[in-house]
Amino acid sequence: MSRAAVLFSTLGIVAAGLGLAWAWPWLAALVKGGDASAATVALGKTLYAMHCATCHGADLEGQRDWKSPLPSGRMPAPPHDASGHTWHHADDVLFRITKVGPAAVVDGGYKSDMPGFGSVMSDEEIRAVLAFIKSTWPEQEREYQAEMSRRERETTQGE
Repeated sequence: MSRAAVLFSTLGIVAAGLGLAWAWPWLAALVKGGDASAATVALGKTLYAMHCATCHGADLEGQRDWKSPLPSGRMPAPPHDASGHTWHHADDVLFRITKVGPAAVVDGGYKSDMPGFGSVMSDEEIRAVLAFIKSTWPEQEREYQAEMSRRERETTQGE
């Protein structure tokens, strides 16, 4: 093999390695996000930072004492990381809460400062935010949430 061929082969391998290193976070997000593409998860991360992080935290940590009502009687913003309960809910519930607000979805006079984001984000953008949130959960929580979503689909298809 000539020197030029060896040089070009080496450069090709280095370029491929650099490309993989650059793409690794995107690929990891794709795998963790389930059906969501890396681009969808990235869009969701941007939208989350714009619309959700102020209350739910930049690291999805929620507000302090999120299980106890505020002096106003309303509930604080819960965490969306694995320490919270977001992963306990099926996709459709999470989508509706985000689109119309928890007060319109949760029974029993639940009060929250969270508005619906249906007039701020499209359905696709809401799904992207949810894909980003899900991409941060450990595998066990993602599997549990996927099973809840599957059961909900089966229940609603049977109606």
